[in-house]
Amino acid sequence: MTETQRIELPYRSIPEMFLHRVAETPDRRALGGPAPDDAGEPVWLTWRQVDERARAIGAGLTTLGIQPEDRVAVLANTRVDWVVADLGIMLAGAATTTVYPTTEPEEAVYIVADSGSKVVIAENAAQAAKLDGADLPNLRAVVLIDGAPSGTEAIKTMSLADLEAAGRAAIDADPELLDRIVAGIDGDRLATLIYTSGTTGRPKGVELLHAGWVWQGYTQGSTGLLGADDLQYLWLPLSHSFGKTLLCGIVYVGLPTYVDGRVDKLVDNLGKIKPTVMCAAPRIFEKVYNRVVTGAQADGGAKWKIFTWSVGVGKRASALRLAGREPGGPLKLQHAVADRLVFSKLRARLGGRMRVMVSGSAPLSPEIGEFFFAAGLPILEGYGLTETSAGNFVNPEAGPRIGTVGQPIGDLRAKLDTDGEVLIKGTPVMRGYHNLPDETAAAFTEDGWFRTGDIGEFDDQGYLRITDRKKDLIKTSGGKYVAPSYIEGLFKSVCPYTSQAIVVGQARNFVTMLVTLDPDAIKGWAEGTALSGKSYAEIAASPEAHALVEGYVKELNAKLNRWETVKKFAILTRDLSIEDGELTPSLKVKRRVVEKSFAADIDRLYTGTLAEIG
Repeated sequence: MTETQRIELPYRSIPEMFLHRVAETPDRRALGGPAPDDAGEPVWLTWRQVDERARAIGAGLTTLGIQPEDRVAVLANTRVDWVVADLGIMLAGAATTTVYPTTEPEEAVYIVADSGSKVVIAENAAQAAKLDGADLPNLRAVVLIDGAPSGTEAIKTMSLADLEAAGRAAIDADPELLDRIVAGIDGDRLATLIYTSGTTGRPKGVELLHAGWVWQGYTQGSTGLLGADDLQYLWLPLSHSFGKTLLCGIVYVGLPTYVDGRVDKLVDNLGKIKPTVMCAAPRIFEKVYNRVVTGAQADGGAKWKIFTWSVGVGKRASALRLAGREPGGPLKLQHAVADRLVFSKLRARLGGRMRVMVSGSAPLSPEIGEFFFAAGLPILEGYGLTETSAGNFVNPEAGPRIGTVGQPIGDLRAKLDTDGEVLIKGTPVMRGYHNLPDETAAAFTEDGWFRTGDIGEFDDQGYLRITDRKKDLIKTSGGKYVAPSYIEGLFKSVCPYTSQAIVVGQARNFVTMLVTLDPDAIKGWAEGTALSGKSYAEIAASPEAHALVEGYVKELNAKLNRWETVKKFAILTRDLSIEDGELTPSLKVKRRVVEKSFAADIDRLYTGTLAEIG
């Protein structure tokens, strides 16, 4: 890749960027969230109101002895209070340690201890209880977002309201307190300590600096990915780098954002909030796709024929648009009919105003991307890592290339190593792994390029295609390399009943696959049959479900090279979950954990008597 001109960032730090936003648009809507008990309309805060709360939290932290670069952990679900707390931590000059609310107590204790966090802002007493009895000599206080302390806690505990009250009193006594702190924060100051999801081994703390996050906000605004007139729906885990980078874009651009981490409410809420922008992991788009396709199949007859005809028309029209041309003649008329009969209904389901959606954190099947593009719901696939502040590549809205993750954004530099590994250099790259100098050194080349661990290729326009994780590439006993994520994504687009697919075959003489079914989709399929009313496990174990999936595996194999074809598969008796440790909070599969948890199923695929798929 060619060298690009370095960007001169307009702000030195997140709090400086935030204070500029408040000064520029104090009375515009900033953050919205659900009303208490979901009764009534969403509750919105203006930038002025966000500033008042964030300042109170920031000053309140100083009363607890928090100094510049001290770590303050946030252990909560995605909600407006998470954002305001994070901004308060930034105004205090401290660094946010993120802890997923689904994290088990042992790992939560490890993160708080390893980071040296002095204060933990926890969602409620149940989250705070994860730290009970742990040896945490640095921890000075726990702050509860919801609820009040019982008075029996072993460590100083207070409510967020009490912290804000203490902060307001501190500001009354010293009005310039936070302004002095912010003036001393430079771009090379630690802003965030995000622990990797731990798809393998103990999570590592990634040290990310203010300059990198300002860079993220600036590039999102300057590329037009986010606009001030947009309305964003933010559900992503804010403990994840993808969520954090969007917060920086929100602050830089100033677009109103509805914040609600309840994934089970997502589809219903889209119709109510009517956003124009949403970022998500592929699993969200896959679930919408599954629901639409299986619903059309269930209708059967003429409706299914209309649906499949419309999708075919839509894909032909979108292929022209992706090539820079508009459909004309009969195709233009056919597309208008298909849009009225099928695609307009899908857009309405997602609020009716969606301008663009962004997919990241895992590969999106090109076929699913094509489906949404045909429906007038473009998904711009992007790419980044926690170690590089999440946003590094994204497809441009004006010229997306489905199947790629787009071009480098801003002044980011990228190239391929001799083995095809993607290397990155630039402002958003981490300072290093916290307290792990050897691991930090191993993550960089001798001349300072960050090793992503992903294998990729650039096309003639500089669009990057990720082929797989370097460590996930399978080499069969016959010496052939297989990219599991490609096969898995292809199968999800072929079989609309799929929740997860995990390809297995390292050092084996053929490829197999573990499959989990989408619980809602498969129960809908079972309605009206002998399996109606049965549990997921009973449906998954049935000969009928096996025959259903086998048909789709045969369809998959017809699209693969001989050595990639899936010879056997197993339908697991439950779906993968975050709670069972098989998915990260950003819905990425922990491949090694799954292979360990379902080792007996894998052994049966290779040692059992199950016939190979013809």
